[in-house]
Amino acid sequence: MEKRPFIGKEQLEAICAEHPTPFHIYDEAQIRQRARALNAAFAWNPGFCEYFAVKATPNPWIVSILAEEGCGCDCATATELTLAQAAGVTGERVMLSSNDTPDADFAQADAMGAIINLDSLDMVGCLERALGGRVPSRVCCRVNPGGTFEAANGIIGNPEDAKFGMTVPQLEEAFRRLAALGVEDFGIHAFLASNTQVDDYYPRLARTLFELAVRLHEELGVHVWLIDLSGGIGVDYRPEDRAADISAIGEGVRRAFEEVLVPAGMGDVRLAAELGRWMLAPAGGLVTRVIHHKVTYHDYLGVDACAANLMRPAIYDAYHHVSVMGKGGEPACHAYNVVGRLCENNDQFARDRMLPECGIGDLLFIHDTGAHGFSMGYNYNGSLRSAELLLREDGSVRQIRRAETQADYFATFDTDERFSALARQ
Repeated sequence: MEKRPFIGKEQLEAICAEHPTPFHIYDEAQIRQRARALNAAFAWNPGFCEYFAVKATPNPWIVSILAEEGCGCDCATATELTLAQAAGVTGERVMLSSNDTPDADFAQADAMGAIINLDSLDMVGCLERALGGRVPSRVCCRVNPGGTFEAANGIIGNPEDAKFGMTVPQLEEAFRRLAALGVEDFGIHAFLASNTQVDDYYPRLARTLFELAVRLHEELGVHVWLIDLSGGIGVDYRPEDRAADISAIGEGVRRAFEEVLVPAGMGDVRLAAELGRWMLAPAGGLVTRVIHHKVTYHDYLGVDACAANLMRPAIYDAYHHVSVMGKGGEPACHAYNVVGRLCENNDQFARDRMLPECGIGDLLFIHDTGAHGFSMGYNYNGSLRSAELLLREDGSVRQIRRAETQADYFATFDTDERFSALARQ
């Protein structure tokens, strides 16, 4: 299936005249459409909530749009908690899912009324200490059942290799300790595979967690009020990939719910998701311009973006489709390496990628950067993070984060006059 940018060349060039490349741009209409599709797929569960994984796209404008569509926030740090609060998301619409968590983060989440999700058994004592000898009446715990996790097409995850979560026996002990401390409602959370390309990942995970919830309820007498399926639903990065069918996924989870939880008298359990990639990746693109062209052992297109703007290809060898704006109808007849300027050979968005013939000045649209694109940026080689733009539903464009400047880069140096002067330049 052909992948096409969600914006045309003429409009994009007009945007570039005001906002120099590179920049990330997000499509508000698609963000809302995906949120509505997810909520519709799980509408059969009255308490369902999508806790958007803020780490995927930590921009309050994006979070606010999702909040308008009924989504909450999944946060991993105090900074993300603050961002959620600034976007108007508070109380149990926020979940703190973190690991190696500082006491201050627990305290901030509790003050917000957020749900706290514990990653390890020792965190029971840490939470009690952080909150001055008490714990909330509702607490969630993250479980890692170990082994391998299979979908219909084979193994898709190896939970034992992940640093996250506690074993099932540790989860049981955590529930016992929390119950003794006064916890009344318990949540179970798990994340066992990433970017899955099958529709049965969520249903299989749900069945595993539902069966565990029933056993804990029966053996410990605890009330399980929440089961969080976390993230893991992937997107079709490659043109030949099949897009996940969120309606089929929701229906598969419903069947497992009615077959496992309802007969056990646990039909009141509310479900949650923490999708970041599925929600935002296709709704964002990185726009960059070809500024150099050289031919050695490969044909290189040097662009004004780099791995500081999109790290995934550099660290995961991840595929992101590249469109040459205005040349969608031309044959992809030339193999190019699309590269940035960092002093690292892995700073390459594409290697030997077949594209229409390109030259200096051509505008490229790198697809599916709406999640884990800008957010993973960094300042290696003194690279400055790019701007973020929002394509509104009415066709207008708003800058929702300005590009960094050298003054930003130097602002955190020592206050010695020799260095602080740099921040004023």
